[in-house]
Amino acid sequence: MIGREKEIEQLKRLYEKDKAELVAVYGRHRVGKTFLVDEVFKGRITFHHSGLSPVEMAEHAGVRPLKQQLQAFYYSLLYHGMQRTHCPKDWLEAFYMLEVFLRDRDDGSRQLVFLDELPWMDTKKSGFMTGFESFWNGWACHRHNIMVIVCGSATSWIQDKLINNHGGLYNRVTYQMKLEPFSLNECDAFLKDCGIEMSQYDVAQSYMIVGGVPYYLGYFSRGKSLPQIVDDLFFNRNAHLASEYDRLFSSVFSEPAIMKKIVEFLSRRSAGYSRKEIIRNTSAKDGGPLSEKLSALIASDFIIKYVPFGKSEEYYKLTDPFCLFYLRFVKDKGSLSEQFWQQNSSSPAILSWRGYSFENLCFNHIRQIKRTLGILGVSTKESAWNKHDGEDEGTQIDLIIERKDNVVNMCEIKFYGNEFTVDKQYDLVLRNRVSALSKLIGPKCTIQNTLISTFGVKANQYAWTFDNVITLRDLFMPL
Repeated sequence: MIGREKEIEQLKRLYEKDKAELVAVYGRHRVGKTFLVDEVFKGRITFHHSGLSPVEMAEHAGVRPLKQQLQAFYYSLLYHGMQRTHCPKDWLEAFYMLEVFLRDRDDGSRQLVFLDELPWMDTKKSGFMTGFESFWNGWACHRHNIMVIVCGSATSWIQDKLINNHGGLYNRVTYQMKLEPFSLNECDAFLKDCGIEMSQYDVAQSYMIVGGVPYYLGYFSRGKSLPQIVDDLFFNRNAHLASEYDRLFSSVFSEPAIMKKIVEFLSRRSAGYSRKEIIRNTSAKDGGPLSEKLSALIASDFIIKYVPFGKSEEYYKLTDPFCLFYLRFVKDKGSLSEQFWQQNSSSPAILSWRGYSFENLCFNHIRQIKRTLGILGVSTKESAWNKHDGEDEGTQIDLIIERKDNVVNMCEIKFYGNEFTVDKQYDLVLRNRVSALSKLIGPKCTIQNTLISTFGVKANQYAWTFDNVITLRDLFMPL
């Protein structure tokens, strides 16, 4: 298993404890939650059940979702050795059957119940939460040898219905674990483990296309170049990820259409948009429902919320690499060549995309940037800055790191195939940006010009303009 060392250690520690544990494991769809639990507890799971995907259930018109979910739960009980009886009529009975099943097999050793994709089981008006609450509060929490692990890609459901529950399950989750996508270092290790050798330059580009999602990286093929792999994933006939975008939203959100509309609007501008702009340009209505949708997108690692430098209004920025790539090059593009990426990888459109995507990669690796700067222990706030009015019209700073130690890192982010060269004209641009930024920060703060680039800066008379230079090698270092 690649990475996840802290998560593995924590799960094992919880398993060894002599008390009832209710553990919630959540994170972006396809990030490897099920794989983690299966690998850590191979051969030690007493009962395992996975909810039925709403995408699959939608293909069976006329069949009630509740009936399908209950029938699947019953079949899981039979698979694990329960004697054949009857399909439960509701979730109260289903969880009572699980309780009886566990009691009959209780020899005093640890009993592990793994309920995967728990949010999928909670269909409309199903009474699922009543049944689960009765099972945990009425029986399982009193058994010192019971450990229940619940997983879900619908992160907002896990947070709202379990972790932040204000009803019968209030404060009942004993441990919560959010599984993050892989970092660049972990992507590199994963691909090497699959026998795929890539330069850091290409691993970075692969991250800019599919993010640190192990499921997507698992489709990469040995003996192929990155452009060939991208065509296999998105542009070839029967491409592996051709339908993933729609399935992704239908699997995670109860209202996938409006969630996609918000994401597609946010994809138009790298700096993101304010809440007012989202309301004005989508059919989303202001108030609690919109807040819930934005929170769900944040919780599922699709977007981030931040305050742009010099502003007080919160902005929402799309950061999921897979969505950004799919919306830029695949969605609604009609019939493209099956070798589209191989034929166009040097086109101006793709070169421009690499620049914006590398900025996004850097936002997703702030900790690595801070470590290289030696400020991991310093409290910071990260943002971008775009100024389009007044005398500083057109001023743009890719990344600003405001530090509590009275330093502001003004970061230029450049994705180049070689060392980045600073000439006299660009040196003047940087000086103007420092001048514009200095008007907005306090007099006690110092601005440090920082370059984040693939291979650093070419040595010449203007290279000294950067106080710090961060390269791909730094971004790939493990934390």
